[in-house]
Amino acid sequence: MVGDSSGLGVERSVERTLGHLRALDTASAEAAERPLTLEDLYRQQRMRMVRLAILLVDDPATAEDVVQEAFTGLYRNWSGLRDAKAAIGYLRTAVVNGSRSVLRRRKTAREYQPPHQADARSAESLAMLTAEHQAVVAALAELPPRQREVLVLRYYGDLSEAEISEATGVSKGTVKSTASRALDALQRIMRSH
Repeated sequence: MVGDSSGLGVERSVERTLGHLRALDTASAEAAERPLTLEDLYRQQRMRMVRLAILLVDDPATAEDVVQEAFTGLYRNWSGLRDAKAAIGYLRTAVVNGSRSVLRRRKTAREYQPPHQADARSAESLAMLTAEHQAVVAALAELPPRQREVLVLRYYGDLSEAEISEATGVSKGTVKSTASRALDALQRIMRSH
């Protein structure tokens, strides 16, 4: 029973809020008895459409953009509209469709998983490291890619120079000299921080 009464309270709150917004919008809409220009329509309907868009996309800046696009479309189609009511209907439909597009793009963005980035470290893995280890990881990130690869394969992957050579496609001599230069650079970077 408690769940039902709290659900009813939320429903009443939503109804009250939306009813208040509807009353505000109706008052401004009733002033439109004479033939409207696009400028009049913008002045009278803009905030109503913005409120509608905010309720749909939950972001004032995005809502403003959606409404602006709707008015731009209305401007392009102004000569083909029958009357002001048709213009308001066009605006409402454009705002709803624009809001749907925004929500679809948001959903797509949320579902997008970027390709694996070798340089990215998880917060959990960094939290498990001591301050000294964090400094080494940060310094490694500043090395050129080949130097970083060689050090990581050597000290983290525990590979021999021959295995690193095979994995990276460079000669054993290059692996050895790259590792030496990388260690020197790492030491300089850590001293400077």
